[in-house]
Amino acid sequence: MWNKRRSEQTEQNYRDPFQRDHARIIHSASFRRLQSKTQVLGLGESDFYRTRLTHSLEVAQIAAGITSELKHRDGEPPWKKHLPDDYLIQSIGLAHDLGHPPFGHGGEKALNLIMHNDGGFEGNAQTLRILTKLEKHHQHYGLDVTRRTLLGILKYPCRYSKVKGKKEPVKGDFGFKPPKCFYDEDVEFFEWILAPFQESDQETFQSFDKSETDEHSKPKYKSLDTSIMELADDISYSIHDLEDAIALDMVKAEHWDELSDKLVALDVSGSDFNAIGNDLFSGDRHKRKQMIGKLVNHFVTRVQVKKNCEFHDPLLRYNATLSTQDKDHLKAIHDGLTVQKVIESPNVQLLEFKGQKLVSALFEALSIDPMHFLPESTRDAYREAKEKSEKKRVICDYIAGMTDPYATRLYEKIYLPNRGSIFDRL
Repeated sequence: MWNKRRSEQTEQNYRDPFQRDHARIIHSASFRRLQSKTQVLGLGESDFYRTRLTHSLEVAQIAAGITSELKHRDGEPPWKKHLPDDYLIQSIGLAHDLGHPPFGHGGEKALNLIMHNDGGFEGNAQTLRILTKLEKHHQHYGLDVTRRTLLGILKYPCRYSKVKGKKEPVKGDFGFKPPKCFYDEDVEFFEWILAPFQESDQETFQSFDKSETDEHSKPKYKSLDTSIMELADDISYSIHDLEDAIALDMVKAEHWDELSDKLVALDVSGSDFNAIGNDLFSGDRHKRKQMIGKLVNHFVTRVQVKKNCEFHDPLLRYNATLSTQDKDHLKAIHDGLTVQKVIESPNVQLLEFKGQKLVSALFEALSIDPMHFLPESTRDAYREAKEKSEKKRVICDYIAGMTDPYATRLYEKIYLPNRGSIFDRL
């Protein structure tokens, strides 16, 4: 039942369903576009640091490493036989960021602000939409991947309308973050994903911590496969983004020393806090690379499995996690270095703001005359849409699928008098 797809299978070959999922994701247009989408730092600044594509490859590899580590633990705990196979967990890792729009979280906030009263915009919700509708492998079902792959990428199993806060954004408030959710209009696919679970599990799985203010509520649960992918994602953007920041001299040895109180207990293969810092900032690239690898391995090998007795099905009952101390260490590295010294730096914030303004301007221009400005295939979808919110979703899908360079060129063609020609091919 978990390797089932929406359509009948006609392929007759040696590959199992999860191998086919893996192949479909790698060969999809959405996956290729990740090579030109921002991870943290803007494209074109350097050929060294990570894009969404390289980040997704690394998440897939780390997720496979976590799964392998858990499978080789001593004994036969009840969760071991439910761990995903290698192709399945790599497919989930590769696909987890397909829905991110151009210009990273800046683009996400801009689209959510525009779509606030029309179903919202959220990166993971868009990933589900791409896999089930927007990609072109199947006429009606997107990439038509298996039910378990879709369950694995479903980070937030709550409808937009259920978790959306009452707080209304101010026009131009690009700091307004989306709720963690899937779109109400995609509930058909969500219900299909959860169909094998008994009713009580389905109901509990959609629970959320209700906000006591006007802020968004937060989903409470995730599946076993999702928990592995999320840990891999956390490890990747905490450690690998740190490597980029060190290489570009945005994080320095003195910044590392500022975390001594929070990382005093960190010990990586016999290296204490000071020894770790010495290797990361020694100037010898091989020492830095080796220590980055040791840090990743440190967290991978410390993953645990916890049990939640509220669920009957093992795919929901068990979750991969880290100890409180390990979570604190990972958070200290991410928040204290990547966020404070890189993401919140003036140059990166200016790039994010520019991306937000660009995305907003594109949406405004395309909305003026969609039947002339949208490409032919998108016009067909726009023509078929009935409600205003559905028509806005078509434009939103189009912009969300753009790469950073494509969005920039289209903006220039529309708004810059000396750019753009009828012969231009975007």
